[in-house]
Amino acid sequence: MGIIIGMVITLGCVFGGYMAMGGHIDVLIQPFEFVIIGGAAIGIFIIANPMSTVKDSGKAMMEALKNKVPSREEYLELLGLLHQLLRELKTKPRNEVESHIDNSEESSIFQEYPLILANKDLTNFICDYCRLIIVGNARPHEVEALMEEEIATIRHDKLKSSHGLQGMSDGLPALGIVAAVLGVIKAMGAIDQSPEVLGGLIGAALVGTFFGIFMAYGFVQPLANKIGIIREKNIRLYFVAKQTLIAYMNGSLPQVALEFGRKTISNYDRPSLDDVENEAMGTGEPKAA
Repeated sequence: MGIIIGMVITLGCVFGGYMAMGGHIDVLIQPFEFVIIGGAAIGIFIIANPMSTVKDSGKAMMEALKNKVPSREEYLELLGLLHQLLRELKTKPRNEVESHIDNSEESSIFQEYPLILANKDLTNFICDYCRLIIVGNARPHEVEALMEEEIATIRHDKLKSSHGLQGMSDGLPALGIVAAVLGVIKAMGAIDQSPEVLGGLIGAALVGTFFGIFMAYGFVQPLANKIGIIREKNIRLYFVAKQTLIAYMNGSLPQVALEFGRKTISNYDRPSLDDVENEAMGTGEPKAA
């Protein structure tokens, strides 16, 4: 919603201000200038990035439009899942716990937390490190270093689309100049025409410069920045899991380990300790079915 509001304000102020000072909006409608700039930008984006990043960029833009960040419910589900798994690890035989880890989609524990189960990458992350805990001979500091390395790799992959769009934004002003130069070349071919015709051709050429700069700083760069923010917030889920599991490996009780994970959540999104006790640990009223 924020992106749409921002776009409306940007377009309204730029084009509204232009029309208010006497400009004619039809002068800005130069479809072939748009084809040159937009087509070249998309082509360069495809050249500069692997196809997996190109495909992921479409997904990332939809996430940005929907503001798809972890909700309070998602954080509570993650903490609840971790609490149940840690209790199982502490009190149940190894084979019983392994049945949940090895087949998370069929696990009665994971099925209680559909938001986390739907996040396949996060579910696999949790299951992989629970297996290391079950093995029992992994040192906490070694597992923590491995987790940090894996999270860094995940962040690198998740932010490729943001970096790719930022690169497109950097190139758009130059592509606008390219379109403007081509327009000027066309205008020079009509140098013998009347001033009215020649002025119209030069004005059309300058639209390319305007469009390239406007698209770069008015849309593509803010969108790339928004994608980066959204993806960083989603990566925070991995840090919650990491801190909780490492605290448990260092000897903390499950409910204490959960507090280590809760503290890694941003102040704006962090559920209260009472919320975690009531909903994630199930010490309050039972959840509605």
